[in-house]
Amino acid sequence: MPRLPMVSGAPSQKILTDTFAGYNHNLKIGNGEFYDTENLSTALYPLLANRRKRGIMTGVGGHEFHGLRAIIKKQGLYWVETETVNGEDYGVLYANGFKVMEDLADPLRLQTEKETQLVSMGAYICIFPDKVYYNTMTGEYGRMEAAWSYEGPVTYYMCHQDGTVYNPQRMTRGSSKPSNPQENDIWIDTGEDVVKIYSTYTESWTVIETVYTRVNFNTQGQLPRHFREMDGVEITGLYHDDLNGSKILYAVGGEDGATNDYIVLVGLQGINRNVDSEEVTIRRRVPDMDFVCEAQNRLWGCFYGNIPGVGNINEVYCCALGDFKNWSQYLGLSTDSWRASIGSDGVWTGCINYFGNPTFFKENRIHQIAVSSVGAHQVSDLPARGVQEGSHKSLAVVNETLYYKTRSGVVAWQGGMPADVGAALGDTQYYEAAAGVFGQRYYISMRDRANTWNLFCFDAKSGLWMREDDLHAEGFTSWGDELYAKSGERVIAINGTEGTPEEKIKWYAETGILHYEYTDHKYVSRYNLRLKMEKDARLQLFIEYDSSGVWEFSGEVRVHRIDSFTIPVRPRRCDHLRLKIVGEGDVRIFSIARVMESGSDA
Repeated sequence: MPRLPMVSGAPSQKILTDTFAGYNHNLKIGNGEFYDTENLSTALYPLLANRRKRGIMTGVGGHEFHGLRAIIKKQGLYWVETETVNGEDYGVLYANGFKVMEDLADPLRLQTEKETQLVSMGAYICIFPDKVYYNTMTGEYGRMEAAWSYEGPVTYYMCHQDGTVYNPQRMTRGSSKPSNPQENDIWIDTGEDVVKIYSTYTESWTVIETVYTRVNFNTQGQLPRHFREMDGVEITGLYHDDLNGSKILYAVGGEDGATNDYIVLVGLQGINRNVDSEEVTIRRRVPDMDFVCEAQNRLWGCFYGNIPGVGNINEVYCCALGDFKNWSQYLGLSTDSWRASIGSDGVWTGCINYFGNPTFFKENRIHQIAVSSVGAHQVSDLPARGVQEGSHKSLAVVNETLYYKTRSGVVAWQGGMPADVGAALGDTQYYEAAAGVFGQRYYISMRDRANTWNLFCFDAKSGLWMREDDLHAEGFTSWGDELYAKSGERVIAINGTEGTPEEKIKWYAETGILHYEYTDHKYVSRYNLRLKMEKDARLQLFIEYDSSGVWEFSGEVRVHRIDSFTIPVRPRRCDHLRLKIVGEGDVRIFSIARVMESGSDA
């Protein structure tokens, strides 16, 4: 038998990828990263897996969403819709499918021209720019502002802070001391322009440091429906100028119907006086605000703009402690309202409560309020990348770190200088971002220059990104084990705990450019995938050669167990290639191995 030469198989080498590093939309990316993804998740990192099925909610409690404007989750889901009443559009608040704030005598309608902001403060939902509140526990609702006008007789009395009137028979006015004074006699000393009270124990007159005036109106029960004790108000039309302007109502009476309505103000009126007719207006105002947040039992807001008759305004505000109705309550106490003018230029672009400190943003400034226990709040000024205009809803806190969208990308902020976390998103410009948080994942929906919407998820634990899909989330709210996204006329439960579950999820992952032929004339001969699939799931592999734009089908897998599967790739000479793994249903990929073989020089 003649001896024949032994022919050995071509030597092979395996390159294993068993850690999948998420989305990286840059030209040069690492092993295990993907240039584009859809409906994948890092929740099972380092595996490659599809995301959970979402729950689709088109209504609650038998009510279908229509004209959905804003949502907030507390003990139930609350939202504002647009409705048409007598040919006009109004906003209406719903709670778990039922319309609220609908007293038949005075239904409360909301505006529809500007964006609606829902802010939670304890059991209350505060609605801006309407300046309306709703108590989710009791159903109480109303307007934060109040206004009352009156035309008619007005009576003035000197009184104690609680409204108790001094006895007019025991009051004297003049520049010299009254003779034979008795206990608690009142002397209006015109020489020193002060009011004094007599004490028989000390046999002396003592100056009353704060003199109060009770103003009586010829109405019953009207004022107590609008105002309450310690409200900060603006008053016009009273006889004495010292009683007009910005005032505190130290008492409000008349609610029992037994007496006329009255208010108590600080002011020196002298002898009691009756005025036959006055035109009086009392107003409690809430400032117009661009953005509002809650921090340390107060609402905080900001405004930038020009107000006719007032001028240019660039301010931040807070209400009185625990009282969102009072923004002009100045008593010299730690619980007072507060406001401050800001020197930095430009419109406000967002605000959030971060570590208990209200934090306000412009595109190139960060202003954080150091809240003082004595009311001496301080504003810091940090020249740094702030929130991009139109992306105020991107502000969200994950694991004590604040994330938001700047004009240059997504950043993380912990009180120093912002740090980039969005390099994996590439050089694509995004706008109008809105974000929500569940656990350690930061979801952000934003629009690119082509007006295409993208929902991304950043895993703060692993530092990895995934692009989920083209969901346009206009806002998020979270409660318990769920994150809710408002999208058109739907509310999406991101984790699928509510609503109608999606159909089988379709997903894909595209690699970056892979060199087909390596040094020493090695080339890819096949791919081995180790994976697990649910019943009726499938996976397909496509290859694009030399950036041709054509994805060529190269194999399919359907199986219901953990195993390794070989997908043969016909050797084909090219400069480079890309892989696209397309799936449907639940698939868990543990590893992908490229098997390399040596070729000839030809």
